[in-house]
Amino acid sequence: MPLVIELKSGDKLIVNGAVVENVGSNTKLKILNKASLLRGKEVMSESQSRTPATRVYFALQCAYIFPEKRADYLEAFRTYIHDYAEASPSAAPIVQSILSEVRDDQLYRALKTATKLVEHEEELMRITGITLVSADPSSS
Repeated sequence: MPLVIELKSGDKLIVNGAVVENVGSNTKLKILNKASLLRGKEVMSESQSRTPATRVYFALQCAYIFPEKRADYLEAFRTYIHDYAEASPSAAPIVQSILSEVRDDQLYRALKTATKLVEHEEELMRITGITLVSADPSSS
Protein backbone atom coordinates (compact mmCIF):
# COMPACT_ATOMS: atom_id res chain seq x y z
CA MET A 1 0.00 0.00 0.00
CA PRO A 2 1.52 3.35 -1.02
CA LEU A 3 2.38 5.91 1.66
CA VAL A 4 1.97 9.64 1.03
CA ILE A 5 4.14 11.95 3.09
CA GLU A 6 3.87 15.72 3.10
CA LEU A 7 7.04 17.65 3.84
CA LYS A 8 7.04 21.31 4.76
CA SER A 9 9.96 23.52 3.79
CA GLY A 10 13.00 22.47 5.84
CA ASP A 11 11.51 19.14 6.94
CA LYS A 12 13.84 16.15 6.89
CA LEU A 13 13.12 12.51 6.22
CA ILE A 14 15.36 9.46 6.38
CA VAL A 15 14.73 6.95 3.60
CA ASN A 16 16.74 3.73 3.84
CA GLY A 17 19.51 5.55 5.68
CA ALA A 18 19.66 8.58 3.35
CA VAL A 19 18.69 11.95 4.81
CA VAL A 20 16.37 13.89 2.51
CA GLU A 21 15.55 17.56 3.18
CA ASN A 22 12.83 19.59 1.52
CA VAL A 23 14.51 22.83 0.45
CA GLY A 24 11.53 24.21 -1.43
CA SER A 25 7.89 24.79 -0.65
CA ASN A 26 5.58 22.07 0.66
CA THR A 27 6.12 18.76 -1.11
CA LYS A 28 4.20 15.51 -1.20
CA LEU A 29 6.05 12.24 -1.71
CA LYS A 30 4.44 8.94 -2.54
CA ILE A 31 6.41 5.89 -1.44
CA LEU A 32 5.38 2.97 -3.64
CA ASN A 33 7.41 0.11 -2.19
CA LYS A 34 8.73 -1.07 1.16
CA ALA A 35 11.30 1.31 2.63
CA SER A 36 12.64 2.26 6.05
CA LEU A 37 11.35 5.77 6.73
CA LEU A 38 11.70 8.13 9.67
CA ARG A 39 10.40 11.66 9.76
CA GLY A 40 12.62 14.32 11.29
CA LYS A 41 10.63 14.46 14.54
CA GLU A 42 11.14 10.70 14.99
CA VAL A 43 14.92 10.88 14.61
CA MET A 44 17.13 10.91 17.69
CA SER A 45 20.79 11.85 17.47
CA GLU A 46 23.39 9.86 19.36
CA SER A 47 24.06 12.88 21.59
CA GLN A 48 20.37 12.88 22.59
CA SER A 49 20.52 9.25 23.76
CA ARG A 50 21.78 10.01 27.26
CA THR A 51 19.41 7.92 29.37
CA PRO A 52 18.68 4.18 29.49
CA ALA A 53 15.35 4.49 27.63
CA THR A 54 16.71 6.85 24.98
CA ARG A 55 19.57 4.40 24.38
CA VAL A 56 16.97 1.70 23.73
CA TYR A 57 15.23 4.03 21.24
CA PHE A 58 18.48 5.03 19.52
CA ALA A 59 19.68 1.44 19.10
CA LEU A 60 16.31 0.45 17.61
CA GLN A 61 16.34 3.47 15.34
CA CYS A 62 19.76 2.53 14.01
CA ALA A 63 18.76 -1.13 13.55
CA TYR A 64 15.76 0.08 11.55
CA ILE A 65 17.51 2.54 9.24
CA PHE A 66 20.88 0.78 8.83
CA PRO A 67 20.02 -2.83 7.94
CA GLU A 68 23.65 -3.65 7.11
CA LYS A 69 24.49 -3.16 10.82
CA ARG A 70 21.17 -4.40 12.20
CA ALA A 71 22.67 -7.31 14.16
CA ASP A 72 25.13 -5.01 15.97
CA TYR A 73 22.44 -2.49 16.88
CA LEU A 74 20.03 -5.19 18.00
CA GLU A 75 22.71 -6.65 20.25
CA ALA A 76 23.15 -3.23 21.89
CA PHE A 77 19.35 -2.86 22.07
CA ARG A 78 19.01 -6.18 23.92
CA THR A 79 21.58 -5.10 26.49
CA TYR A 80 19.92 -1.70 27.00
CA ILE A 81 16.37 -3.04 27.27
CA HIS A 82 17.44 -5.83 29.66
CA ASP A 83 19.16 -3.26 31.88
CA TYR A 84 16.10 -0.99 31.79
CA ALA A 85 13.74 -3.84 32.63
CA GLU A 86 15.88 -4.83 35.62
CA ALA A 87 16.08 -1.26 36.91
CA SER A 88 12.40 -0.49 36.33
CA PRO A 89 10.05 -3.47 36.76
CA SER A 90 7.05 -1.14 36.30
CA ALA A 91 8.01 -0.91 32.62
CA ALA A 92 7.53 -4.67 32.07
CA PRO A 93 4.44 -4.38 29.82
CA ILE A 94 6.16 -1.84 27.56
CA VAL A 95 9.38 -3.86 27.48
CA GLN A 96 7.46 -7.03 26.57
CA SER A 97 5.66 -5.22 23.74
CA ILE A 98 8.94 -3.92 22.33
CA LEU A 99 10.61 -7.34 22.56
CA SER A 100 7.64 -9.00 20.86
CA GLU A 101 7.67 -6.46 18.02
CA VAL A 102 11.42 -6.90 17.52
CA ARG A 103 11.00 -10.68 17.55
CA ASP A 104 8.33 -10.28 14.84
CA ASP A 105 10.70 -8.04 12.81
CA GLN A 106 8.38 -5.05 13.26
CA LEU A 107 11.14 -2.57 14.03
CA TYR A 108 9.18 0.57 13.16
CA ARG A 109 6.35 -0.53 15.45
CA ALA A 110 8.93 -1.34 18.17
CA LEU A 111 10.41 2.12 17.72
CA LYS A 112 7.00 3.71 18.20
CA THR A 113 6.47 1.62 21.35
CA ALA A 114 9.91 2.65 22.57
CA THR A 115 8.62 6.24 22.73
CA LYS A 116 6.34 4.96 25.52
CA LEU A 117 9.42 3.66 27.32
CA VAL A 118 11.01 7.12 27.04
CA GLU A 119 7.80 8.66 28.41
CA HIS A 120 7.82 6.11 31.25
CA GLU A 121 11.38 7.06 32.10
CA GLU A 122 10.58 10.78 31.97
CA GLU A 123 7.68 10.23 34.36
CA LEU A 124 9.89 8.28 36.78
CA MET A 125 12.48 11.03 36.65
CA ARG A 126 9.80 13.65 37.30
CA ILE A 127 8.39 11.71 40.25
CA THR A 128 11.79 11.10 41.81
CA GLY A 129 13.11 14.58 41.05
CA ILE A 130 16.02 13.31 38.98
CA THR A 131 17.36 15.75 36.41
CA LEU A 132 20.03 15.24 33.81
CA VAL A 133 23.24 17.16 34.10
CA SER A 134 24.56 18.47 30.81
CA ALA A 135 27.59 16.59 29.50
CA ASP A 136 28.71 19.77 27.74
CA PRO A 137 31.21 21.60 29.99
CA SER A 138 30.63 24.86 28.10
CA SER A 139 26.99 24.94 29.29
CA SER A 140 28.00 25.40 32.93
